[in-house]
Parts: sequence; C-alpha cells; structure tokens
Amino acid sequence: MYIARIACLIVLMAECIGSVANAAEHTKEPLSKVKQNIIDKKAVLVDVREEKEWDSGHIDGATFLPLSSLRDGVTDDELKVLPKDKVLYLHCRSGQRCLVAGKILGKHGFDVRPLKPGYEQLISAGFPKAEE
Repeated sequence: MYIARIACLIVLMAECIGSVANAAEHTKEPLSKVKQNIIDKKAVLVDVREEKEWDSGHIDGATFLPLSSLRDGVTDDELKVLPKDKVLYLHCRSGQRCLVAGKILGKHGFDVRPLKPGYEQLISAGFPKAEE
C-alpha cells in the first residue's frame, strides 16, 4: 500500500512538472507596445479573471473570457468572439492564470501573448479602466 502511494505521488509530481514545462511564457513586449497594438487594432486584450473580479473593475475594451470557462472546455462557436487574425494579449490578476489560458487558446490556433503585469499594474501603466 505504501509503495503504491509513493508511485502515485511520483506520477503526480511528473505531471505537474510537465505542465509547468509546457506552459506558455509571458510576452517580453513592453506595455507601451502592447497598448499601441491594441489601439492600432492589431491586437485585443483578453481578461481571463473570474466574473466577480471583472465586475469589480476591468479594462475598457477588454474581452471577458474567464479561465474557468476555458478549463471547462469551450466550443469553437464560443471562441468565435476572439479574432484568429490578431494577437491576443491575455491578462489576469498576477500573471499566472493567463499562462494556463494561453496554453489552452494556443491549442485552438490563437496567437497568444500572456502578460506578466496583472490588472492593477495595467491600470497603473495607463490602460483605461472601464466606466461602471
């Protein structure tokens, strides 16, 4: 019984390490370029935070697509709100959930660029907060 538990733990650890190794990386693009690409309609900003977070404040013009929806398995019809011919800059609160979302959306053929700065940092950098 003890050996079986150890074996399960080893398998679980290997899967976790594999998930981290396959995760998308944060974009190295400066926020000034990200903002300009969005203004120039070359890219869109996708907020992958959850609804309660979105409702408490979000960036003007961002598309809302919570990570929980992506994890539950979105259909191609649901993904039609996202353009395949533009860069998708993904953001969350602290930069971690957007990596997971980036991996999922990347498998659907999107050009994803997860952002390390979270919502508060984007607001501080001059991204406009949506009016309530």
